[in-house]
Amino acid sequence: MRYEGRVFRPPSEARSLIVQATIGCNHNKCTFCSMYKEKKFRIRKLDEILEDLNSAREYYKSIKRIFLADGDALILKTDDLLIILQHIKSIFPECERLGIYATPKDILNKSLNDLKVLKDNGLGIMYMGVESGNEHILNKINKGVDRKTMIKAGKKVKESGIKLSVTLISGLGGKDYIKEHAMDSAKVINEINPDYVGLLTLMMEEDTELYNDYIEGNFELLSPEEVMIETKFFIESLNVKNCVFRSNHASNYISLKGTLNDDKDRLLNEIDEALKEDIYKPEGLRGL
Repeated sequence: MRYEGRVFRPPSEARSLIVQATIGCNHNKCTFCSMYKEKKFRIRKLDEILEDLNSAREYYKSIKRIFLADGDALILKTDDLLIILQHIKSIFPECERLGIYATPKDILNKSLNDLKVLKDNGLGIMYMGVESGNEHILNKINKGVDRKTMIKAGKKVKESGIKLSVTLISGLGGKDYIKEHAMDSAKVINEINPDYVGLLTLMMEEDTELYNDYIEGNFELLSPEEVMIETKFFIESLNVKNCVFRSNHASNYISLKGTLNDDKDRLLNEIDEALKEDIYKPEGLRGL
């Protein structure tokens, strides 16, 4: 396998074969993110991607999951993605799921029929970063899309039949937007009703605009207690069905997991208990 720079994947793809279909992120302007800052975006040559898959087939006896990276691999032409998917199906018959990062713009640039064809050829799950449902925060972090666009993209994925996993980031609005971040994010999730929701907690990364704002005193980080209060506002406002919720990432202060709305009361009780006991993961143990 050939990898360029740091390679990232969703937590649920920890045991997946990771193949870079793109290098970097086409947007690469989010103020909180340093993941792809050292890379100049490009789409890899199709032959290189297929060669990496062939190399993996020679090395690994069994591969159950494959994940296409980097930041927005769905930007590839549908025909090229189909070649990749069909090649995977041919040489990895044991593969149970193929996942991919997808930006809202990439999703909307595909027709619904494109997405359905990709699903029929093995694309099982898309990961879309929503980060926040609040328009002010989205503008502040330079996300590049508004909440309406993200809702439209999320609904399109759901309509295609592909599983959708979205991520949000606790604390992204700072102390001034705790309730707004929580409530507006819940509204977006309610509109989309994704299959999975992952709630991470903001961690400051050097060499980002948000980090500079923090150092200069223009952004205030939430305390663990405030993160819990924000999370409680968020979960209280959710109204979804059969949505798997996870807030058990290395960045989170406490571990929360369940299925919403079925487990809403239990999750809220766990948050109340954490607020009461005031026991959180130490900062030194938090990490991405």
